[in-house]
Amino acid sequence: MSVRTPYSRVQGLGAARSGTQHFWLQRASAVALIPLSIWFAYAAIQLVGLSYEEAFSFLHEPFNALALALFVLAAAYHMTLGLQVVIEDYVHTEGTKLALLLVNKAFGWIIAAASVFAILRIAL
Repeated sequence: MSVRTPYSRVQGLGAARSGTQHFWLQRASAVALIPLSIWFAYAAIQLVGLSYEEAFSFLHEPFNALALALFVLAAAYHMTLGLQVVIEDYVHTEGTKLALLLVNKAFGWIIAAASVFAILRIAL
């Protein structure tokens, strides 16, 4: 027999507040990706047909390196949030769901870290 209330048992889990935060974080990352995607499309068009040295010098500029790093970080974060929702909705086995959620988080961190590391190597 537990003396804890049902609310205290679920506090901080599932629908007890985390869903709204996840929703707003996904929307905020999507809004951040709008101008960053426009810049990325512009940068990709500028890089078409350039030599290695010219592309290197384009990414060596601080503004371009920063914009690319922000784009990669926002995209990786948005991807991780989106895949989390898919996993939570469509994977019903708890062990498999937990494993996939951990792999999803790790994959997002690895992609973001490796990309930012590569951008910093070029920029510096």
